[in-house]
Order: sequence, then structure tokens, then C-alpha cells
Amino acid sequence: MGFVQADPIRAPARAQDLTLRHRVKDYRAGDLERLYPNLDIEEDFFVNYGYVTRSLQALMHPRSNSHILTGQKKRARLLLDFITERGEAHPREVDEHFAHGRVTNYWGGSSNATTHLLDAMHYGGLLRISRREKGIRLYKPQQHAPAPKGAAERRARIDALVDVLVHIYAPLPGPSLSVYLRRLRYAAPQWTKELPNALQRAKQRLAHARVDNVDWYWPVDEQAEHHSAHEIVRLLAPFDPVVHDRARFERLWGWTYRFEAYTPAPKRKLGYYAMPLLWRDHVIGWANLSQNNGELHADLGYVDSPAPRERSFKRELEAELDRVRIFLGR
Repeated sequence: MGFVQADPIRAPARAQDLTLRHRVKDYRAGDLERLYPNLDIEEDFFVNYGYVTRSLQALMHPRSNSHILTGQKKRARLLLDFITERGEAHPREVDEHFAHGRVTNYWGGSSNATTHLLDAMHYGGLLRISRREKGIRLYKPQQHAPAPKGAAERRARIDALVDVLVHIYAPLPGPSLSVYLRRLRYAAPQWTKELPNALQRAKQRLAHARVDNVDWYWPVDEQAEHHSAHEIVRLLAPFDPVVHDRARFERLWGWTYRFEAYTPAPKRKLGYYAMPLLWRDHVIGWANLSQNNGELHADLGYVDSPAPRERSFKRELEAELDRVRIFLGR
């Protein structure tokens, strides 16, 4: 895939684990974090925060970070020297040494200033996440290859980023392609002004078709013909590429899906962590999964009540719940 979006909520597992369980044989919840130090991957921003392959990360860096560390360059240099000397550092160790205080974070709350600076240095490419300790990120110094020297090499890198994006999220309707491509400003802020031209190049080289007055785009090496719906139920993460584009979701399946974990409970319609329920090639409902005393419980909802009456659906739904139990280690 090149990239999988991460989210810390566990209901019943983190989004990255829920996404990978459908795509990695014998995957278990937490495998990505456990195996991270030995895998060819990094935590970083792509179109969102998550895990990227190192080959993808190399396309995005070096990022311009002068605006990220404005007014903090001296602190950043001292912090980098401290981590380089130690080889690896926990944010608590850094804070104990420097005592930077507190700052206002993105959501308006108060955050540790050391953590804030570490995040900025990580995004700017000065640090990497070496591993996690009880969920806390530990940092090591990092260096990236030089920036591309010429316009042709720069365009090639940008186009390669677009191709990874399309490979993950296609088929994409034209408006969604534009939205996703603009999000590459997080991956490579130094090339933000070049993204409109990258969009035009993408539309010219990608496979495409017009359906119901909407242009759709996908990689040229992926053929839509000869694909048939599998007789299987899948419970999908809210950030799974299949459902990630909410506009496409509504076009394909005719109803509105919303992630409501941050919605006040009285206003929720689907539930705290509703997972779209895919049956064959239709998302027909959702499930909220929970665990109580080691038992998995599923609260199911359907767009068109009641649930499908076919015996095959009931059989495949139970098979999917069994797969979730194994994935969770139950």
C-alpha cells in the first residue's frame, strides 16, 4: 500500500490494525507497533498521519521546515544534540533535561512544549520515531538525501507521490482526486504551489471513464473488467481506503456514513465507532464492536431494515466476527 492511516482509538482495535487485518495474512491487533523497529517503515505524514514505507518517505523529504521551527531553531539544535548524544530519547527525558514548559496545541488545549517541539522536528525530518514504549513515541536523529536538483526530478517525485495516493484510494471521482491531491501539501509542503500542475498531469496519465456525468480515475495497470463480488462480509475501519472518501461512499452506496467518535453522544446516529459493513460489493450497514469480560459483542445496524435474510449472509457475518475474535487474540 505504501501508507496506512493511523488513529489511537481502540474500538475494538486501532484503525491501522483494522485496516491491515484484511490485507495481511494472519495479522493480529498490535502487530504493526510490535514489529515496527524491524520493518522498512516510518511514522510520518502523507495525506494524514500514519505509517509509510521508507521509499515513500524518501519522496517527501527533505521538507522545508523553516516555518515549522520559527523562533525555536536554537532549542531545536540543542535538543537534536542531546538526542544524538544519547542515541534515542523518551520525551520525558528530554523534558527533564530542558524543562521547556507548556504551549497551546492545535485543539486549543495545553501541551508539553517539549513534545510540541519534538513533533515539529519529526515532521521537519530532523528526527524519526524509533519505536513506541507504552504508546509513547521514542525519537532518534534522522538525515535525508538532498532535495532534487532540477525541475524534472522534482516533477517526477511529485508524480510518484500522486501515483501512490491514487493506488491506495482509487477509483476516485474527479472532485475527490482534487481533494486528495491537495492533501499532499502535508506530505511535501515545499511543493504546495506545484500541486495544481500535478493534478493536470495526473488526469492525463491515469486511466479514466465518465459515468453519470462524473469522471473517475484509477491506475492504468488496474483493470475493472473481470472483477466479481466475493460472497463475504467485511467490517471495515472508519479510515479504510474503501470508505475513506465519504463523497464516493455516498455515490456508490446511497447513504451517508459519518465517523462519530468526537460527536456528542446524544447526537450520534450510528454509534461511537461504527464500522461499515461490506456484504459482497455493497456497504449495507454498520457495526459497533465492544468487549466485555473477554467476549466480543456486536451491535449491528442496517440501512434497509431488516438484515439480509440469506443464510449465506448470516453464515458469513458470523465468520467475520470469528475472524475479529482471532485478530483480537480472543
